[in-house]
Amino acid sequence: MYQHLLFENSNGIARITLNRPHVYHALSPALINEITIAVKAAESDGSVRVLIITGEGEKAFCSGADLKETASSGEGAGEILREYYNPMIQAIRTIPKPVICRLNGLAVGAGCSLALACDLVIARDDTYLSLLFVQIGLMPDAGATFFLPRLVGAARAFEIASTGRKVYAPEAASIGLISRSVPASELDSEVEKAAAYYRNAPTQAIGAMKLVMNESFHSNLSQMQQHELENQERLFKTYDAQEGIASFLQKKSPDFQGR
Repeated sequence: MYQHLLFENSNGIARITLNRPHVYHALSPALINEITIAVKAAESDGSVRVLIITGEGEKAFCSGADLKETASSGEGAGEILREYYNPMIQAIRTIPKPVICRLNGLAVGAGCSLALACDLVIARDDTYLSLLFVQIGLMPDAGATFFLPRLVGAARAFEIASTGRKVYAPEAASIGLISRSVPASELDSEVEKAAAYYRNAPTQAIGAMKLVMNESFHSNLSQMQQHELENQERLFKTYDAQEGIASFLQKKSPDFQGR
């Protein structure tokens, strides 16, 4: 089914692995479309509790847009963003399940945007992110102008975007651009530890808080309280909420089922 990525689902943990190593997993229209399809497949599969996105090998997570394929497509930039990039980013942000980025190598341009769209980014200490758009006379896209200021603040976001400089993982973690920076030897264990937590967490509650937090930067307090009210009322009726409350009262560990 997939020609440009690997997709697997094992024990509630789905994994999307970008697989165009000859171009450092550059985002061609075909790859972008497959990422979107795979994310939606993970969303519709009730057995999936958490999704991991990474790149094959150790050199790159994603090197950004495949400019050769983009130039030869005959489509304009706006058309490509509308048809491919925007649906991919929307799929990641609206799947009501946690998405972990395993940042195994460089994340450049739209590859950086892809990483920032994830809920949790765990990166190797020796890798970096770069919004390289400015160096080819373009501005960040694929949602980066939304995520970046919210993660690091307006002034720092402008500096990172307008210079396109490399932000290595330790700095990225220290300024809130990513979640965590770890030694290369610990990357897999840290990612698996996070995935195991979410695999056993109350998935509907995690999904609800993700979708509600998506609204927080363009909503007022009253609107957010309404979102909280509606979602909390729905969650209170779920199996996991009843299990969690009962387990708390009985002083035992809950067995969340994601339902």
